[in-house]
Amino acid sequence: MKRIVLKSKIHRATITDTNVDYDGSLTLDGVLMREANLIPYEQIQVYNITNGERFTTYLIKGKDNSGEVVVNGAAAKKANSGDKVIIVAYATMDEDEMDFFVPRVLLVDDQNKITSR
Repeated sequence: MKRIVLKSKIHRATITDTNVDYDGSLTLDGVLMREANLIPYEQIQVYNITNGERFTTYLIKGKDNSGEVVVNGAAAKKANSGDKVIIVAYATMDEDEMDFFVPRVLLVDDQNKITSR
């Protein structure tokens, strides 16, 4: 049996900008992507802690150590600069794969710098 499990999570990231006039996606600091085991164009879920909105999009790699978390395209109407969000990605695994898998979970501060892995 295959199950969908948490693969990556960035907890309490701060939205740094929104851009409704962009084709879509979420731009994310390259260091956060690497440390969270995320890749460009990977599908993600974004859960907005501030306003309760949830949306699905994909990632675009931002500049390393920039702290940027930019919501682009139509999803920009679901977030504002300063909002706190949870960014997650899931993976499909066989039950035997799950025995050894540990999701990558990052906690970040208000500037989106990693405080805990």
